Amino acid sequence: MSRRVVLATRNEHKVHELRQILAGLVDELDLEIVSAAEVDGPDVPETEVTFLGNARLKAVALAEATGLPSVADDSGLAVEVLGGSPGVFSARWSGSHAGAGAARAEVDRANLSLLLEQVADVPDEHRAAAFVCAAVVALPDGRVEGVEGRVEGRLGHEPRGTNGFGYDPVFHPTGDSRTLAEYTDVEKNAISHRGNAFRALEPVLRSLLGTDPQD
Repeated sequence: MSRRVVLATRNEHKVHELRQILAGLVDELDLEIVSAAEVDGPDVPETEVTFLGNARLKAVALAEATGLPSVADDSGLAVEVLGGSPGVFSARWSGSHAGAGAARAEVDRANLSLLLEQVADVPDEHRAAAFVCAAVVALPDGRVEGVEGRVEGRLGHEPRGTNGFGYDPVFHPTGDSRTLAEYTDVEKNAISHRGNAFRALEPVLRSLLGTDPQD
């Protein structure tokens, strides 16, 4: 019987993305990835001031509430000219709180529109930005481990592409004229901040949930 691991998110885009990124490990360890919504997990306020702090809050709370190994991430966009903002406030930069489906898409558009207004007069050479992701796994027995991943790039001047969410349509990874929203799922997962973070988390998950091949 597969061992269930719960993701601390109700964001369908993120669940889909993480299931793809972790597909190899899921097969290897015979895991079943479920979302917080599927196990009626709690909504945990993101009250910390770092990505790692927020991810830890969510993972620990979910593990305690469900009795299952829990994985959480917190991620966002850090824009150099804005001093690292939106940062941990990326998902609610416009002041709105995202729900799911159409409501989340509307909030994403509002966040993106506000960001572009704020950097409208910033020349290309000063539009450096990075996507940052912290990923944490928490077990019901109290063990907690976390890692971080990032991808560097720059902000475009207008949204492009439809295969993404959040700030993907205006983020150009370094050396590419395309935005992340113009990448295929496979291309994005290969370089994204979330892909990098969860690949770094794989040996931790293997050690905590299974047998490390190096043992």
